[in-house]
Amino acid sequence: MVRQDRIDVLNKIQDKNGSKVIAYITGDRQQLFQARIAEDAVRIMFDHLLKLGRSPKLKRIDLFLFSRGGDVSVPWRIISMFREFCEEFVVLIPYKAHSAATMISLGADRIVMGTKAELGPIDPTLVRAAAGETTMPPPEISVEDVSSYISFIKDRAGISDQSALAQVVSLLANNLTPLTLGSVNRQYSHIRLVARKLLASRNEKLDEDKIAAIIEALTEKMYSHGHAIGRKEAKELGLPIDNADNDLDEMMWALFQDYEQMLGLRTPYDFEDILTSQNKEEHTEKDVPMAVIESVASLNVFEINATFKRRRQIPANPQINVNLNFGLPPGVDPAQLPANFQQIIQQILTQISQIVPKLVQEEITRQSPIIGIEARMYGGKWKEKSATPSQ
Repeated sequence: MVRQDRIDVLNKIQDKNGSKVIAYITGDRQQLFQARIAEDAVRIMFDHLLKLGRSPKLKRIDLFLFSRGGDVSVPWRIISMFREFCEEFVVLIPYKAHSAATMISLGADRIVMGTKAELGPIDPTLVRAAAGETTMPPPEISVEDVSSYISFIKDRAGISDQSALAQVVSLLANNLTPLTLGSVNRQYSHIRLVARKLLASRNEKLDEDKIAAIIEALTEKMYSHGHAIGRKEAKELGLPIDNADNDLDEMMWALFQDYEQMLGLRTPYDFEDILTSQNKEEHTEKDVPMAVIESVASLNVFEINATFKRRRQIPANPQINVNLNFGLPPGVDPAQLPANFQQIIQQILTQISQIVPKLVQEEITRQSPIIGIEARMYGGKWKEKSATPSQ
């Protein structure tokens, strides 16, 4: 589709639901170009909401949502903002709405799920990488994994002796920095507080027992962070799920497929293959689209630049053997060389000075095994695209 085609689909969805629609898509392309729900999107959404008008409140706003998750502090910002503009807030899910995207869904009055739609657990993950580390993908740890580890030691392994427990915790501390452990404890409490606030924000109120059961199911009883919760299971958890009818399901899927193509979500990005095929140690990608916020009024795309290069282990004492194959041709008598021989020699030495460093670097590179890929992302920002149909 071009933008005008998407506008037509958005209008059809709006007419069918009696609503206004804003789409928020964060790409799940693996490795470097995987986007996350982040605070900077809130300001962009606010611009879209302002264009819809805030007085009087709209009857209904739909958020068309696809994301693998992100910053767990953002869902409450989004929900509280949307509720300033509408009487009813609905989330439309064509496919994945995991983690922080599931949390956004918890704050909706209705969650409309397509045939392929899936929610996920809301146990957050934390990046374990040290400041400045650029190895990809960055190591992560689940907040619930740390809690489960302690529970396993105490309840399953039956270790109750305080000195033994201290040793077990010491092993954990050796693998995680104190700041990471502090973040784990803070996120463990924060995720439950926010989930409760989101569920309590709905127009149709839930009793405390129902809220507690939903939070427990989505944090502790889903034993895998990657578990996909389909619409049947979501209903069984007590969430306000509506199955999209066939017409709406088709429109939602068609719209998602266009965003999928726009962000290249089905195009694998193999860094090693690119470097090898181009015989390069370093490569840069410019203006890569990673996320989209779109309504009938306007289109915003988050684009970023990225440079990635091979990371090599340089040997302590590389053996450099550079053969220049330089010498006078056989049978040439230096005494018979022309008067400008010295100038010729100088030109040759200049050429050698340019060639030798390159040969030395190539030889060091050849002797240095590849141990990973380093990446740097820069220049990322939201860009407002033209509202013309060609977008």
